[in-house]
Amino acid sequence: MRRFSQRNSLVTLSDINITPLLDLAFVLLIIFVITTPLLEQGINLRLPAGGVPDREKVDPRNIRTVEVSPNGLYMMSGQWLPLADIARVLENIHRVNPRLIVNVRADKECPYGHVIALTDLLTRAGVDSFSFRTEPPKR
Repeated sequence: MRRFSQRNSLVTLSDINITPLLDLAFVLLIIFVITTPLLEQGINLRLPAGGVPDREKVDPRNIRTVEVSPNGLYMMSGQWLPLADIARVLENIHRVNPRLIVNVRADKECPYGHVIALTDLLTRAGVDSFSFRTEPPKR
């Protein structure tokens, strides 16, 4: 678009067309909305209801999560591991970081013995801070 100025010379007005920018923003938003749930690797568990919210803020670097499936398989950091390997890894982490907290996520249909086996092995390895994760109570 050209316009005449007071000096009798041509001045070019530049307008920024933001339509391509908005298209790009929407495409990126859609990509992030679709891929974010895929990045969270874990077992689809039905946690038991109850419990109270955490009272204090804990540094996420001090937390490791172990998931126990209903059929007694264990997952940590997105990998299926035998119980002995999980205990060995967490024992090594606990030596470096004594403030380690192990979040235990076990399905409500999981036999009690699988959770006890995990906590017993970790306690023998020196890891004694556990947090058993539950669904928030319904109000």
